[in-house]
Amino acid sequence: MSIDLTMMYAFHDALRRELDRIARLTETPGGLLKATVTWDLFTTYLHIHHTSEDDALWPALREVVPETDLALLDAMEAEHGVIDPALAAVEASTPADVAENVAVLRDRLTAHLRHEERETLPLIAATLPPQEWARFGALHRGRVGDDTGRYLPWLLDSAVDDLADRILAAMPESIRTAYRDEWLPGYLATRAVSHSR
Repeated sequence: MSIDLTMMYAFHDALRRELDRIARLTETPGGLLKATVTWDLFTTYLHIHHTSEDDALWPALREVVPETDLALLDAMEAEHGVIDPALAAVEASTPADVAENVAVLRDRLTAHLRHEERETLPLIAATLPPQEWARFGALHRGRVGDDTGRYLPWLLDSAVDDLADRILAAMPESIRTAYRDEWLPGYLATRAVSHSR
């Protein structure tokens, strides 16, 4: 049974999209207020994702990869370690330095995502037992928990090509119905209000 990395790539794409939005919003006067909902969703889901990797994914990989690949996992953890201070710097920013601090965060996070996609995701696909991948996914979903109604539309917002359809097709009908009838309209309304301020 092979590991399906679709959700991981979709999550990375969502982070890049949100970084672009945050950068655009913080470059304009009054943009910080408009960025509030965007920033809240971005930081909430980034924290869930990175702590789930730190708690479940990297330790499981350490058990199965060759010793020569342990340095890569050390690098993944180190890269997570420099993202947190960059997030804190944005949170502590003044209007005068917020755009610069967002640029630093964007550089660090996008470099990490590229590194993970180029080297770590292929390693996961080649070495991680499917049950460990499932355990990571279950931990991630559990931490999203009752926020699935915001998380799923956020994840799929601006998804390219047929990605949203493919992800939704793999979910139970009840999830697809809730997404279509409740979650997506609520998410779009929240985003519209935040961007009209």
